[in-house]
Amino acid sequence: MDSSSALSQPNFYDFLNRMRHPASADLVRAIKSFIVSFSFHATDADNDSRKLQDFLVTMETTIKEHPLWVHASHEELDSAIEGLEKYVMTKLFNRTFASSSEDVKADLDVSEKIRLLQHFIRPDHLDVPRVLHNEASWLFAAKELQKINTFKAPREKLLCIMNCCRIINNLLLNISMSSNYVPAGADDFLPVLIYVTIKANPPQLHSNLKFIQLFRRNSKLVSEVEYYLTNLISAETFITNINASSLSMEESEFEKNMQLAKLANEETAARHGSILQLSGDDALTTRRHGKEIHVNLEGCEYPFMESEAKDLTVEDVQQLLRLYQHVVTRYTRLTKALARLSLHEERLLHTMKDPASSTELKKEIEKWLHKGAK
Repeated sequence: MDSSSALSQPNFYDFLNRMRHPASADLVRAIKSFIVSFSFHATDADNDSRKLQDFLVTMETTIKEHPLWVHASHEELDSAIEGLEKYVMTKLFNRTFASSSEDVKADLDVSEKIRLLQHFIRPDHLDVPRVLHNEASWLFAAKELQKINTFKAPREKLLCIMNCCRIINNLLLNISMSSNYVPAGADDFLPVLIYVTIKANPPQLHSNLKFIQLFRRNSKLVSEVEYYLTNLISAETFITNINASSLSMEESEFEKNMQLAKLANEETAARHGSILQLSGDDALTTRRHGKEIHVNLEGCEYPFMESEAKDLTVEDVQQLLRLYQHVVTRYTRLTKALARLSLHEERLLHTMKDPASSTELKKEIEKWLHKGAK
């Protein structure tokens, strides 16, 4: 099976339309029953994968023999199974993607490692020949890889990987045709892919690769598709285990670069956490993705007030957790302090708008503190 058939363009809406036909009632029941059956068992990635693969094989035979596809071509039958895979895995996505704490930790670890490497890794560190350097093509490839979390279906996630790898491969081919350089196959391809992956820092890389391996139809992971997927898995493994020797770098230099990168990331996080400025009218101004955002919340000191969930990165979630912990701690302490002062938080909030009330409250607090001192 060639790569074109492995990633042929299915007609998902044709599949859905056929499923709405009264004659497909038996297929609909089988699909719904399969999806519901997952709720009866604890999450187990390997077992879930086996169930999905077995179900797709069984349904492929059923669809071939079904009256709705009795005169269907091979391409139409294949499109139906692709539609079935997309439908089922979209429904089961929350259960099957990043389904264990180990997966979540692996995603965070590799993302953090890449964020450090981005500060100092250069193509020369990966032995990428100068003739292959092309930042424009690499950026284009990185952008394709960064789209991977936009999709829920294994095929569509895999397509992001394919697009990225094909850009790199086309670059190698173009260079070989326009110069005397002869590409060394995987020895050239993999280092470039590693560098592009570091530039991209694709979200949840580990979980995406695992999800594709487990839930993409086995019969589709062949030829060019298998080659590119295997190379990206190798790139992830290389990045996870990267050290001084793998970069032909002195150990002391590598450690120094990593420490400097950590400090730089910490400083960036600190700046990001304090970029809100309170203006004269109690509005807040923040800068996110290069745009100024005005947040009309009094006394707020935190970013993300007008962010949407789809815009958040893994790093944003980590920062949000820290901010949440900070807010809860401060709120708890403030509530206890108000209780000791026999004050209600609503009254405290009212004083922010009424100068007279603020003066009165200040006197009460000073009186309470004076009594406490005695």
